Amino acid sequence: MQNPGVNENTGLQSQPPPEEQNYGATAAHVRQGLFVSVSRKGSAKREYLIAAVLCYANLINFMDWFIVPGILLDIQKYFKLSDGDTGLLQTVFILCYMLAAPIFGYLGDRYNRKIILGAGIFFWSGVTLGSSFISELYYWIFFLSRGLVGIGTASYSTIAPTIIADLFEEGKRTTMLSIFYIFIPVGSGLGYVLAAGMADVTGDWHWAFRITPCMGGLALVLLILLVPHRTQRRTAAHRALSISGTIRVAAEKPGVHRTAKATWCQDVVSLAKNWSFVWSSLGLTAMAFVTGALGMWVPVFLYRAQVVQGIVSPCLHESCDSSNSLIFGGITIGTGILGVIAGAEAARRLRKINNKADPLICATSMFISAVCLYIALMVAQTNILSTFIFIAFGELFLSVNWAVVTDILLYVVTPRRQSTAIALQILVSHLLGDAGSPYLIGTISHAIQDKNAHSFQWSFWSMQYSFIMCAFVGVCGGAFFLLTSFYIEEDRTGNECCLSNENELWGKICKEEKNVLPFFFPFCLMRYS
Repeated sequence: MQNPGVNENTGLQSQPPPEEQNYGATAAHVRQGLFVSVSRKGSAKREYLIAAVLCYANLINFMDWFIVPGILLDIQKYFKLSDGDTGLLQTVFILCYMLAAPIFGYLGDRYNRKIILGAGIFFWSGVTLGSSFISELYYWIFFLSRGLVGIGTASYSTIAPTIIADLFEEGKRTTMLSIFYIFIPVGSGLGYVLAAGMADVTGDWHWAFRITPCMGGLALVLLILLVPHRTQRRTAAHRALSISGTIRVAAEKPGVHRTAKATWCQDVVSLAKNWSFVWSSLGLTAMAFVTGALGMWVPVFLYRAQVVQGIVSPCLHESCDSSNSLIFGGITIGTGILGVIAGAEAARRLRKINNKADPLICATSMFISAVCLYIALMVAQTNILSTFIFIAFGELFLSVNWAVVTDILLYVVTPRRQSTAIALQILVSHLLGDAGSPYLIGTISHAIQDKNAHSFQWSFWSMQYSFIMCAFVGVCGGAFFLLTSFYIEEDRTGNECCLSNENELWGKICKEEKNVLPFFFPFCLMRYS
């Protein structure tokens, strides 16, 4: 029986399995059963060009995420929102984003990814533009528009990394994914800078929502012109990573049995029993909780600290000072680039001497980040410069983990489940992370203010006390990554062996086990050893 696979067609329809459908110059070789990568100097430039387009769109994606926090004081004053209601803005965005992610993950594993990406860019850019014309009387429409933008961006964040993973072999894959994920902090920081800059230049914060749609239109044109309609999905042998970091390249044996197509529920059950995936996803959830709260509230927190110190005057009627958003945006960009590069380089070097390097890097960076954020909170009332410095270090160590966590997923999860795994990781990390953290921090702050005298001092203290939760969650995240290190070798080896079609043993005796869970891999070895 053939395995109806997950490749793409020119339209939204199912296609033959990756083992049987290949495109371009390598098609004849693959049909002969070879998985050997052929040197393609002519297509190498095109692959980098495609990756550049995807990185540019990722930049716009995260700029749209953080336009609202960049002008949060103005939005809060315009719609007359409390801290709790203001935090709900980002919660609505993330909730819609995470609920849509599994749907796009399912579609990305089975249908044409270019069509899905293009539709998503068009949709979220259009809604962002429309949200700039909403009156203060219809704040609920503004909330709704943020939710719709979240749905559009989910299509991109779920699928784009899998295309990059398919374009490059393992040696270049980590580097390209690192570059791709650099645009998360860069786009986030530019979102603050764009929002604050447009508000300052025009005197109207609405203009912040009218720039990224134009950039999104350009991204859509580039996607249509430069990204091929069909992108070859890597076979298991191309995508499987061995512990030493090499690719298994071998000819497919005629006697190898293909597994039947797994349902979405089977994929979910399989991933739930992959402990490296589970614990690393919970670690990512802690990261998302902290970054979501910081991204939403840090400019407001810094503003309140400066008011208490007498550095700035309260903005009761005039437009609010946006310098904190500009500085925080610059910090986000700089620390994001340095953090992702440092994380990728540390992982590359330490993998050679320690097979558990990836989760240990993530755990260490989370612990250090939590300490830095706690110190930043404690010194905010007396020294604003020290607060900026420790926030910068906190963000730096958080950024170390982005590319490393994604690489963990890619080598402990089978290729045909990777879009689903990314989608589920997005769902869990946002559901328990940044979907609730901005609202939770805002609600706690609002509750503390209600129980005390209404003053600028208590406005600052309430935000400071609620922020302490982020340091605690950061420590929990470090513990989750430590737990990941206990399972990473077993799951990586199990995934590699279960995917190696050239291994005749698995072709003959592990027919059912190959399609079961990596969790059962050791038992399969014991049974047939």
